[in-house]
Amino acid sequence: MKKTLVLITALLTFALLFAGCGSDESQEVVNVYNWGENIDESIFDDFEEETGIKVNYKVYESNEQLYSVLKQGGVNYDVIIPSDYMISRLIEEDMLEKIDMNNVPNISKIDPEYLNREFDPNQEYSVPYTWGVVGLIYNSKVVDEPVTSWKTLFDEKYAGQILQFDNSRDAMATALFALGYSVNTTDEKELQEAFDLLVEQKDILQAYVMDTIFDKLEGGEAAIGAYYAGDALSMMEINPDLRFCIPEEGTNFFVDAMCIPKGAANKTNAEYFIDFMCNTDIALRNMEVTGYATPSAEAYAELDEETQNNEILFPGHEILEKCETYINLPAETLELYNDYWTKLKS
Repeated sequence: MKKTLVLITALLTFALLFAGCGSDESQEVVNVYNWGENIDESIFDDFEEETGIKVNYKVYESNEQLYSVLKQGGVNYDVIIPSDYMISRLIEEDMLEKIDMNNVPNISKIDPEYLNREFDPNQEYSVPYTWGVVGLIYNSKVVDEPVTSWKTLFDEKYAGQILQFDNSRDAMATALFALGYSVNTTDEKELQEAFDLLVEQKDILQAYVMDTIFDKLEGGEAAIGAYYAGDALSMMEINPDLRFCIPEEGTNFFVDAMCIPKGAANKTNAEYFIDFMCNTDIALRNMEVTGYATPSAEAYAELDEETQNNEILFPGHEILEKCETYINLPAETLELYNDYWTKLKS
């Protein structure tokens, strides 16, 4: 009798455990892979409450890291948020799914200025998420002269206190801008000059950084670095000595957009998530936390005048006219970038 009771108890326990596992596994999910410091994570709870879909969330530090992870095929994500030139590359290499825009009706709230751009001309593979520019962030207590040029990032006066992008495309861009060249050049002589300038800069750098730039600049550990305008605003809130400059030579204008990788296991859930992120109230909440400009026309219209006139967040046409958007470079140029970057970091 005791053996029978023990057996019954064991079977009931196993059944309950199995039922519990089944309920977890059967819950709808969406796996999101995004830049660090680039979303209000409290939004996930609202999305799950509204749809019943749980958000699994991980972050990457650069477009190049994202590409490498996708290329290796080791992890399956449903939503990714690359930048313009990387979206173009992923489309070209057949690494993205076409989005069923019937499941993303809120795309109608996006300002047409950010739709049908060169990286996705038919608006089939992406939905704009944020946009912004790159510039120089510096500590005004250390860099006490006017900062107007990319050349300041290569000035020996600030040796040991300079931070450089830890990705090839952005780092090469800082050198190309400083030299007066297009960031989309394929001219090997110009690219060699840019690489040589980065080699010279290496001797005076404190570090190559991505998200670690926050701690270093907010904590006063470095004097100057190049980074994205939205992140500059977040850092300036923590450290009031920090300033942001869009250099006179021009800079990079970027659009980050939500995409679905090829073979995503939860494509429809991904489309629901993308649509949810385009809700006006969600776009506003997200912008407040991340500091990045929203492409939502409805959300922009609800901002107060001071925010709309913030030229770090929303640079004027005079600044944007001097900006360049990265394009996907030819394979031989990308290979040259990889070679340069390997040499630089070795």
